[in-house]
Amino acid sequence: MRKKNEINMYIDYKKTYRKRRRGYNTFLGVIIVFILAVIAGLGTYYAIRIKTGGEYSLRKNSSYEANNGYAKKISELEADNTDDYYLVKDNADSVNGKDENINEKNHVDQMNNKDEASDIKQDNKQADNTEGKNKDNKPENGKESNEVYREDDPRKSVKVKGIYVTSLAIMYKRDQLIEIADSTEINAMVIDVKDDNGRITFNMENTMAHDIGATTNTIHDIADLMKLFEEKNIYPIARIVAFKDPYLAENKPEYAIKNKDGTIYRDNNGESWVNPYNKEVWDYLIEISTKAAEVGFKEIQFDYIRFSTGKGMSDVDFGPLAEEKTKEEIILEFTKYAYEKLKPLGVFVSADVYGTIISSTIDASLVGQNYVEMARYLDYICPMIYPSHFAEGNYGVEYPDLEPYQIIRKVLMVSREKLEQIPEGEHKAIVRPWLQDFTASWIRNYQVYTGKQVREQIEAVYASGYREWLLWNAASNYSVDGLYDR
Repeated sequence: MRKKNEINMYIDYKKTYRKRRRGYNTFLGVIIVFILAVIAGLGTYYAIRIKTGGEYSLRKNSSYEANNGYAKKISELEADNTDDYYLVKDNADSVNGKDENINEKNHVDQMNNKDEASDIKQDNKQADNTEGKNKDNKPENGKESNEVYREDDPRKSVKVKGIYVTSLAIMYKRDQLIEIADSTEINAMVIDVKDDNGRITFNMENTMAHDIGATTNTIHDIADLMKLFEEKNIYPIARIVAFKDPYLAENKPEYAIKNKDGTIYRDNNGESWVNPYNKEVWDYLIEISTKAAEVGFKEIQFDYIRFSTGKGMSDVDFGPLAEEKTKEEIILEFTKYAYEKLKPLGVFVSADVYGTIISSTIDASLVGQNYVEMARYLDYICPMIYPSHFAEGNYGVEYPDLEPYQIIRKVLMVSREKLEQIPEGEHKAIVRPWLQDFTASWIRNYQVYTGKQVREQIEAVYASGYREWLLWNAASNYSVDGLYDR
């Protein structure tokens, strides 16, 4: 029998293999703990993002939860607004980052047009501690915008301070929204009549809409709603999404934007658009707008009054008219056509436009929106100037989302200068910007938007000489603490 200190190739009397195994197990344990820590960290990160992020994150609210089945309905709502965030509310266009718009990095000029913007004379006055300033609504330079409400116009104008409201929200949280108008400075609501999918939100008489299944009757008591708005002195604005219309494009392919091979063009989200060069599409939009005016809306607001900017647009065939007229010319022609048709009905006409077209001719040509020329044929022009949608350094603001007052004021000062191209006395749209009431958690340098950030934007509007504004939140959840009491 061998002694324990003798070498044996089969028996390890010193049990060194156990020592090796213990060392291995210790190392393995450290690795497992590290992996679990990483997983826990990522879980916490995404939990926070879900809680605070995005325009489409539904904030818990007791009045929401009181409605049976509302969670399901609101999820459908959010799915219907994927394009609104780079104004995204197009507006957005919109707020989910899914729109194929020009704000994405692959479009060089979108918001990085620093050279072009810097060539425009800007007011470099610094503003600190903006919360609560300008309570008297006086512009910083002592001069208001030169837009006028024409005394000879029989239409009754309102200096709008409004919010966007989805068709589902006005049905399922109506009391809460009315309370906002009752208790704060809010006096107007922009209601979806024709939404981002091309669906009509109340049961109107329109043959084509019924034929393609576009009528949803979500707002089943439209007459009662208009009566309530009148009683509460709430100014109702009908939101009509113009050329992004999957329902019409898919069911009536002759109206769709098509690729050169004859197939229907679809944007980055797989959604189809109708062709702005097709004047039968114009008439469809005017018919819907007319019905909205008939039920009591005081203003028709066109959103997505532009071309798609998704991949593949260079390969589409707009038809022979596109060889004669540019995108800007045809959108302007539709704007003028709509104004001439709708104004006699006693309603005001407005349009949502990209904020970047104010200073970028490249962006204007891509989407077909000419800021100055469109202002000649609208009562109100509504640039979507959400701070989160401007590139870092744009207009000299390092992180626009972190400095809402600065970026809004600087953009609107450029707006004023641009619109001075329209001679005094000629018709000029009143500027009524869309402001951000959502947290853009998808960008790198962002902040959570609360009433403080909302108020800073509103004060920047006033400081720029403008008097009207709209707040955008895709789920119609608003920061009431940023609004003054009525």
